[in-house]
Amino acid sequence: MKTSAICSTVTAVVLAMTYPRVMAQTTDTTATSAPTQAANQAAPNAGLTVTGYVEAYYSHDFTAPKTSQERPGFLYNHRRNREVNINLAFVKAAYTSDRVRGNLALQVGNYAQYNYAAEQELTKNIFEANAGVKLAKNRDLWLDAGLFASHIGFESAISKDCWTLTRSLLAENSPYYLSGAKLTYNTPNGKWTVLGMVTNGWQRVKKLDGYSGPAVTTQVQYRPSANLTLNWSSFVGADRPDSLRQTRFFNNFYAIVNPQGRFGVILGFDIGADRKPVMRNGSDVRVGSGSYVWYSPVVIARYKTSDKSYLNGRVEYYADPNGVIIATGTANGFKTLGYSLGYDYAILPNALFRIEGKVYDSKDPIFEGKTSTSRTNTSLTTSLAVSF
Repeated sequence: MKTSAICSTVTAVVLAMTYPRVMAQTTDTTATSAPTQAANQAAPNAGLTVTGYVEAYYSHDFTAPKTSQERPGFLYNHRRNREVNINLAFVKAAYTSDRVRGNLALQVGNYAQYNYAAEQELTKNIFEANAGVKLAKNRDLWLDAGLFASHIGFESAISKDCWTLTRSLLAENSPYYLSGAKLTYNTPNGKWTVLGMVTNGWQRVKKLDGYSGPAVTTQVQYRPSANLTLNWSSFVGADRPDSLRQTRFFNNFYAIVNPQGRFGVILGFDIGADRKPVMRNGSDVRVGSGSYVWYSPVVIARYKTSDKSYLNGRVEYYADPNGVIIATGTANGFKTLGYSLGYDYAILPNALFRIEGKVYDSKDPIFEGKTSTSRTNTSLTTSLAVSF
């Protein structure tokens, strides 16, 4: 069955079931994203709701040849070049009650095309599918299982919930989604969230062939006030077959400062390490000595220019000299600085127009150029996102 037919059928069924209770929903498109907190708390009014999101975009790569239809391979959002396309569109049905919750969202677009390329066909169009039960009557303790948006990082696939139009390098190259089972606890004062999850792997619905797994991921988030969020997330597992014995240990740190104020800042830092693979000498097998390390710092700032608009800027760096996450085949591996400047305007409460210019500056010539490879890449991206 085609994706369009699946989405139409699910939408019709859900609307038929919930028509008396479902109303059009408006979203503050300039509000700070808080995906983890929202996912961990039941809605105040129990019942079934339907929401949706569509983001159309146009991206122009000034560095690449005119015939090139794709942006660089380490990008998984807004990747099509010089054409109007859909980055992400989904329809979501969510059920909540005092002790039970569930979510089902079906997706189409370039995000699904590139991020889910390694998944089985029937799962490529699932943005979210999970069910949960509250384990304690008087405590905010939940057990959920299924496919989830990742709790790792401060950026999600939903562009309108992020401070910048396009994703940062550290977000593009860490999990956007995770599948498995998790326990989540929120303290009564709302200041702490603690999460532990057993997952199928590093952004995997289908477990990697040859990997016995599972992997473990955690999150500790502290919100001392409305003006500050501190977060540490981790991953321990592997994204290689067991035969290579390459354990992965990954940490994600970020701080969100003054998110609702006129001027706000996000400070982020990722660092990961894969143990070096086994070394074989005939029948002698030895675990590799040491680890391959990659890391990425990022600073994002935004300024509220009016009740409907924001100006944002970003400076980032990604170093992966051994090509663990981004393979280049060059002497220095992937060592790239990124800069972006963007402007957002909320046409309506649920319609957001954005424009962003971005420059990448690499130590080695890794970008497709008009005549040869280039050390720099320059692009301009615009988008229109509507939520309901």
